[in-house]
Amino acid sequence: MDLNHIELPNNVVADLYSSSLVETGEIAAKPIAEKKTVDTTTPSPVWKWLGENKKNILVVVNYDHTVHLPDDELQLLTNMLMACKLSLADVAIINLQNQPHQTYKTILDQFKSRIALLFGIEPTTFGLPMNFPFFQIQPFANCSFLYAPSLKELEEDKVQKSKLWVTLRRLFGI
Repeated sequence: MDLNHIELPNNVVADLYSSSLVETGEIAAKPIAEKKTVDTTTPSPVWKWLGENKKNILVVVNYDHTVHLPDDELQLLTNMLMACKLSLADVAIINLQNQPHQTYKTILDQFKSRIALLFGIEPTTFGLPMNFPFFQIQPFANCSFLYAPSLKELEEDKVQKSKLWVTLRRLFGI
């Protein structure tokens, strides 16, 4: 007996072909297995972020041609976080240029954010139903938002950077 001529017992053949393609008029001994339903819902978006989001702090930036943000701006952000007694492990940094288009609600839910720092992204551009000025802590949707100039602008303007520092101290209770 070779592989092309295997003989199977009748009960094994009956189990393998419990439902046939041709109806014979006989009632099958075993019920036909239910068809599995196919999930037609939209797959969840693939998010790219930097950090571990341990403290549910969302940092939102907007840079072309960069996965997250340029090295100089990352260094500035890291220094600011350290001054606030935080680290990259405490935050999730997302670059809106590299994210699936989602509403602010979806983003906040995804990251379970309680604080969102918008660097160079107007609140309405982020999808919020309101606009507010730089350095104003704005509570909304169980989250505290802070809108500030881009990290590049902050790097070049010491006055703006000091205004941000005052607001961050208030926000994080330092």
